[in-house]
Amino acid sequence: MKKRANEVLEPDEPLCCCEFVDRQGGRSHVAACCCDCEDLDDACDRWLKKEPQKADSLSRLVTMVSDRLRVPWFWGGARRVDLSVLPPLLLLPVLLHIAALHFLLGMVVLTALPVLVLWYYYVTHRKKGRTLFFLSLALFSLGYMYYLFLTEVFPRGGVGLTQLGTVTLGVALTLASLIHTKREPGYVHPHTADVHSTVTYHSSPPDRDPAHTSLNGVGQEVVLANRGSGSEQQGQGVEQRESGRSRKWCSLCRVVRPPRAGHCRICGVCVLRLDHHCVWINSCVGQANHCSFLSTLLLFLLTSLYGISLVLRSVCPQQNLLSALLYCPGVYNQYSSALCFTCAWYSSIVTGGLLHLLVLQLINVSYNVTEREVRTALRDKTARSHYWGLVVDTGVYSHGFRGNWAEFLTMGEGLHTPSPSLTDLV
Repeated sequence: MKKRANEVLEPDEPLCCCEFVDRQGGRSHVAACCCDCEDLDDACDRWLKKEPQKADSLSRLVTMVSDRLRVPWFWGGARRVDLSVLPPLLLLPVLLHIAALHFLLGMVVLTALPVLVLWYYYVTHRKKGRTLFFLSLALFSLGYMYYLFLTEVFPRGGVGLTQLGTVTLGVALTLASLIHTKREPGYVHPHTADVHSTVTYHSSPPDRDPAHTSLNGVGQEVVLANRGSGSEQQGQGVEQRESGRSRKWCSLCRVVRPPRAGHCRICGVCVLRLDHHCVWINSCVGQANHCSFLSTLLLFLLTSLYGISLVLRSVCPQQNLLSALLYCPGVYNQYSSALCFTCAWYSSIVTGGLLHLLVLQLINVSYNVTEREVRTALRDKTARSHYWGLVVDTGVYSHGFRGNWAEFLTMGEGLHTPSPSLTDLV
């Protein structure tokens, strides 16, 4: 297949809904997803000739497919579809329907599913890779559970319009809070006096991991900043003293990090008061969105617990709510009841995991420590640990219980963050 040169994107030339900027910085179209694919042509040619494939042929094909798999978008050109979004959409309904066939199958599926999720988290966490798998799983779980509530639980009776409206309101508030949380977590920006130039990249910058960069047809501006004072030494771990507190120079972001800020190796940016990178929202939790993160957890847990109670009352009306999950006679006699019961168990597992996360977050806020500071202090053995590691007190930033919560609730004030939109979900 003869190769044609991609059109060069002119400055300020808008993209239509089906166009995008490819990895080489050229203008392309979603309808031309299979055109000029030398990697695919070479792989097919070698396969037909029974020749061995190149060592990097598979990775090159995956990169090509992930770059060209796009969906039309109303503004900014066609959006890239991350391949990690698809497994939850395909596997979750299949596994839940299989688990509803028999209680033994339910035990196997509901035991294996968390194990597989934790294994995938371990694999991606070790590689410091960014993935939309967990965000897709979280959003699709919420949407699919609500869909089954409308189609399976509500028609059975026993659930009134008021209860349905309460669940709907809870789902809507959870999504709205998630969109608010997905705003900028509070990036560390260089001072205006230190900025000397700005470079726009239409492909991944040379010093950034392409897996961490998603341009979606829009140029990425990289700010080049000076190093500040000449007394600063180069290197990410070099410290300087300002007002009695240490500040670190980040050689990757080319900024001076204020106290409690940290560099996220997954997002590739420095974040003010970095707590942790949360895979379930595919974003960092920092100074600007930490309060919204806790609100999202709380809203989800309240909605989930209320929905689980309504489901159990519908399929196990004769049982107490606390014992219905463990003993519900005759629930597998009807497939619809078994599916609702299986989904209640799945929601309970997810709720238990997020409840543990919320408890840890509340404890950390009460002692004015971040998750990142907790891990560092436990590693360096510089903190007091109580109750099997649930409570960790570094004693550095604590102002007492009321003072810590007052600081937490007001720490996002004055930070300029972009207005949230629906595209913030990804």
